[in-house]
Amino acid sequence: MLSGAEGALYGAGGGLVVEAVVTFGRLHAWQQARHAARVAAESLPKLGTYIDLPADSLAALFRLVLGCAAGWLLHGELGGMLAAVAVGASAPAVLAQMGSATTVTEALQVGATPVTEAGPAPVPGAPVAPNTAIVPAASAAPGAPVASAAPAAHTSPAPAPSGEDSP
Repeated sequence: MLSGAEGALYGAGGGLVVEAVVTFGRLHAWQQARHAARVAAESLPKLGTYIDLPADSLAALFRLVLGCAAGWLLHGELGGMLAAVAVGASAPAVLAQMGSATTVTEALQVGATPVTEAGPAPVPGAPVAPNTAIVPAASAAPGAPVASAAPAAHTSPAPAPSGEDSP
């Protein structure tokens, strides 16, 4: 297990690794455009066309901060340096997932039922029934079948290949 400072440091490093890969992609695109312009005897594109220093620097800073934050937040769950670097590299997605996560209890509470395209929008002030399509896996006994809200699809057996008799 990593300390908070180690998780933050390695997480920030993971964020910088991702930014280095993004920057390399832009430099590679610039290089390819220069090669194509030389072959076509056209003017060579400027580096500023592919890299915007103020915007890219700010994006790199935020990747570093997000990687650092993710590494620090999850340091107790990380088993080593590579795990912390991976968390830092995926920090925007990890932190967004953590921020939007809901517990089963929150999802089943009245008024927490999400509105889908299939159903009408809830009327303000009207009572709302709990979402029965959500089956809490934690309440089922281990090994017990979990009921699904979706009806089972009826499928017919595949036709026998031509030339063979079916039973």
